[in-house]
Amino acid sequence: MNPKLEVPQSVKSEHEELHSILVGATREAGELGAAAKLLDTLMRQHFNSEEQFALPPVALLPRLARGEATAEMESALALTDRLQAELANMLSEHQEILKAVRRLLAAARSQDRVEYAEFAERLIRHVQLAEQVLYPAAVLAGRYMRLKLGRGES
Repeated sequence: MNPKLEVPQSVKSEHEELHSILVGATREAGELGAAAKLLDTLMRQHFNSEEQFALPPVALLPRLARGEATAEMESALALTDRLQAELANMLSEHQEILKAVRRLLAAARSQDRVEYAEFAERLIRHVQLAEQVLYPAAVLAGRYMRLKLGRGES
C-alpha cells in the first residue's frame, strides 16, 4: 500500500488561515492593500511549492521516528530530492516574501491596523519555522529513508 503523501494538517491549516487573513488585507485601501497584494502574489506561488514537494515528507516523521522506513515510503524520496535541489530558491523566495512582509508591517503600523501588524509578525515566525524546522526535517527524512532503505546518497 502506497500512502498518499500530504502536507501535515497542522501546517495546511496554518497556510489556509494565513492566506485568509492576507486576502482580507488585499481589500484594504492605500499602501496597506498594495503591500498585501504584492505579498499575496508571492505567498500563493511559494505555498504552492511548499505543498507540492517541501512539506509532504514531513508527514512521515512520526513513522520515521518509530523506525518505520518502508519501501512504500520511497515515493517521498523524489520530493526530498526536489526540495534539496530547490532549497536555495525556496530560501531566496523567503527573502522576497520577508521584504514584502516588512512593507505590509510598516503600512499596518502607519495606519494603526494592529491586526495586520500582528499578522505580519506571525508570518515572519512562519517563515522562520519553515527555514529552521520544516525544511531541514524534510531533508533529514529523505536522508534517513535512503539509509534505512539502502538507496544510497541523493
